[in-house]
Amino acid sequence: MSEAANIVADVARQENVTRILDCAERLFRHYGYGKTNVADIARELGMSPANIYRFFASKVEIHQAVCGRMLGASYKMAYEIMHLPISAEERLRRYVHAQYKLTMEVMLDDQKVHEMVIVALERDWGVIDKHVDSIHDLFAEVIGEGIEAGEFRKQDPVTASRCFGAATVILCHPQMVAQCLAKTNRAMPDDLIDYAIRALK
Repeated sequence: MSEAANIVADVARQENVTRILDCAERLFRHYGYGKTNVADIARELGMSPANIYRFFASKVEIHQAVCGRMLGASYKMAYEIMHLPISAEERLRRYVHAQYKLTMEVMLDDQKVHEMVIVALERDWGVIDKHVDSIHDLFAEVIGEGIEAGEFRKQDPVTASRCFGAATVILCHPQMVAQCLAKTNRAMPDDLIDYAIRALK
């Protein structure tokens, strides 16, 4: 097969993958992950289940890819905030607030999305660990810049990034946010963020 033909085949494949993922996410959001199967996705697309399996080995693999796209959107938001032309402290503060808002609005208000996320967390997929590592890398970069600017005390940015992530995870982890939402004996978001930033200073 020529290089041009390979490119055309790759584009066609990616278009089919995108169609399948768009459809799967739409059905997961409408009916719930547990109530949607590969046959439903195939029927919606006017395909046979066998055709879906040409691109994905299982419903779990489709779910992984859908969650990967959601995490990609979350990382894009984080990257944009972390590269704003403002102080390191303000970038960290804005990111945690934005992630908390995203968790509240998308992952909790939309129960079907929340179900998808919980299933992914329970399966402990590598894609989630990679996302956490990517966020910690952004933290380390910003904390390092804050140290150089004199905003934060001298410290190891990598260790500090992991500690900052652990200190604020209760505002970013869907299960923790859900469990703490109605509790009156939990720190408020602003107080927790202030506390974590003071630790960096």
